[in-house]
Amino acid sequence: MAQKRLETLAEARGLDVAPGRLLSATHEEILAGHTTDIYFVKTLELLRASGRAATSVVAEIFCRREGLFAGLPEVLRLLEGAPLKIEALPEGSRFEGKEVLVRIEGPYEAFGMYETVLLGMLASSTAWATAASLCVEAAGGKPVLCFGARHVHPAIAPAMERAALVAGCSGASCILGARLAGHQPQGTIPHAAILIVGDTVELAHLYDDYLPQGEARTILVDTFKDEAEEALRVARALQGRLAGIRLDTPGERGGVTADLVREIRARLDLEGFAEVGIFVSGGLTPERIALLAEAGADGFGVGSYIAHGSSRDMTMDLKMIDGRPVAKRGRIPGKTGSPRLGAF
Repeated sequence: MAQKRLETLAEARGLDVAPGRLLSATHEEILAGHTTDIYFVKTLELLRASGRAATSVVAEIFCRREGLFAGLPEVLRLLEGAPLKIEALPEGSRFEGKEVLVRIEGPYEAFGMYETVLLGMLASSTAWATAASLCVEAAGGKPVLCFGARHVHPAIAPAMERAALVAGCSGASCILGARLAGHQPQGTIPHAAILIVGDTVELAHLYDDYLPQGEARTILVDTFKDEAEEALRVARALQGRLAGIRLDTPGERGGVTADLVREIRARLDLEGFAEVGIFVSGGLTPERIALLAEAGADGFGVGSYIAHGSSRDMTMDLKMIDGRPVAKRGRIPGKTGSPRLGAF
């Protein structure tokens, strides 16, 4: 059910919060302005009192660092129906530091209160997309799956994994995140399944027997035995039906190294299992992805590096008021030349 947008300081201070609820905001609360900073509600009330709330303005959003732009669809949904002209870079575009990413024109009261919200949407998605794009580049055309949902609050996990797909990841494990981007969720099995069954080969047979025929058989091989030994045991057991093995060796055992990948690749090839791919996960960075790809890894699952992607803070400046160029100190008044912006 739609909620009335906050309009006054009194409404904000009197906001009723149900006890025992989850801490994340609902879609309705976001659209109603419940997650904005209080000073934007104060500003709206002051401007209305002085008859200036409907002042025509031009606002520009930029980031000081280069990156890959993401999050635009949420911003457009947030401002849907407002009497505004919106221009932006297409989602998925690479941008330079201080390049204008979004330009909004119209009455200040139609969007000013949402500054916190729309900047947060763009900053988060752009940071995730930028980190994911670095992993995709390092993989050199080999698939990268986003496994980042466990590293962030579940309320934002779908937005994070969608941003990774915008950046070129071939799949995502979070169900809602993948579906929002028009993909089917992807993933193998956790160590828990193998630990409960008690043997990797027995689990591989169960996987093969009970999962849909169209789903690739990729099995973890680092739970009980040496990874190369387990890879060969599983490959022999599934007799040509094994699509790949997954390496997720913990740091306590040295993690997944380039030498380990080379050894497993050589042993699989020597026994006639050249078609079995090697999928790697666990604490991957672009630098490690590049090394492991060169060693023979065929695909990568990346979680924390994408989820905790380096920040891409966004800033929104007013650049025109009632047709007059303006700017605070340190900024240049008037619209910034931005030939790559398109209308939305």
